[in-house]
Amino acid sequence: MEEMSPEIEHLISLQRTDREIQRLQLEIAELPKRVAVIEEKLAGTKAGLEKARATIKTDEAARRKYETAITDLRGKISKYRDQSLDVKTNEQYKALLHEIQFAEQEISANEDKILELMVNAEVREKQVKAAEAELKEETAEIEKEKVIARERTAQDEKELTEWNAKRDTARAAVDPDLLRHYDRVLKFRGSGIAEVLDHKCTGCSVKLRPQTFNEVRSGKMIYCDSCQRILYYDPSKEAPVGEAEKTARRRHHPKIDASHAWYYRGDYPDHGEVFLSFSNADGSASRRIYDAASGRRLGDMLIREGAYRQGFPEDLNDSIRLNGNWTDADQDEWGDELPTHVLDVLQRDLDLARAEAAAHHAKETVTAPSSVAS
Repeated sequence: MEEMSPEIEHLISLQRTDREIQRLQLEIAELPKRVAVIEEKLAGTKAGLEKARATIKTDEAARRKYETAITDLRGKISKYRDQSLDVKTNEQYKALLHEIQFAEQEISANEDKILELMVNAEVREKQVKAAEAELKEETAEIEKEKVIARERTAQDEKELTEWNAKRDTARAAVDPDLLRHYDRVLKFRGSGIAEVLDHKCTGCSVKLRPQTFNEVRSGKMIYCDSCQRILYYDPSKEAPVGEAEKTARRRHHPKIDASHAWYYRGDYPDHGEVFLSFSNADGSASRRIYDAASGRRLGDMLIREGAYRQGFPEDLNDSIRLNGNWTDADQDEWGDELPTHVLDVLQRDLDLARAEAAAHHAKETVTAPSSVAS
């Protein structure tokens, strides 16, 4: 098992440091915003309290106005009654009586308005008391938040200084050219290095070509073709050899006389790594070729006389037989590209076939000396 290169370890440390620095910077910037939200709410509560108090004052002024109007009307009624004692005609008496009735109606209307204001005053007083209590609570909360923010900011700034020192140390340990590439990708992608898991770049989730995966796994410095992140493989997550041997023994072997067959070739002319699909039907054989990394179909389907072993013998050189019995109808439906689940099945079976071959080779290497001795 290949060990992770020191250069990669330094880059992983650098990325971890960069992420912690970014987290601290965001937290330092966020704390004042959190306080500002509370202060904005506090300002709203203050405005509500002032509005409630102003409404009470307005109602009190209106009540005084109505009370003054009632006093004036009662004075008029008294005056009209005194005048009624000196009138000479019935028409004059009726006119004064009408004025008295009108004044009494005005008094009643003003008294109703005063009663309404008194009822509203109770509601207003409750609103003021509630707003005052809320203001007191929010004032205490914001003072508490300000203290927490000051303490958290001071602690974050202290940690930020420490992490910046760690970052300087980590950057000094990385090759300058590699560091420039890391910085460039970090600026646009948010990270400059990505782990390879399940044959995929975890930075952009694009599946690696088998050859690229093997190069990364061997410790070679490789950039992702899709996102340009520096790729690395953690060998500590690799299954033990014993487990690989068990997995290889569990692999199902395709039938040699099956009418549909799939193969892998790592060096197909003009195309490199490909999956080959063969189908026998009615005395002839068809062949389709797919790019092993992307699943894209390469060229058109080719048909020759005889079974595929006789019709396409040159395609089977240095190939690996894989499991797969998808029909011609299935492949016609797929069109120009293998579905992701089919590509994954073929890739997993290829990994199992390689593990099987590696286990077989290891077994032969162990048993070879004893065979010679005998």
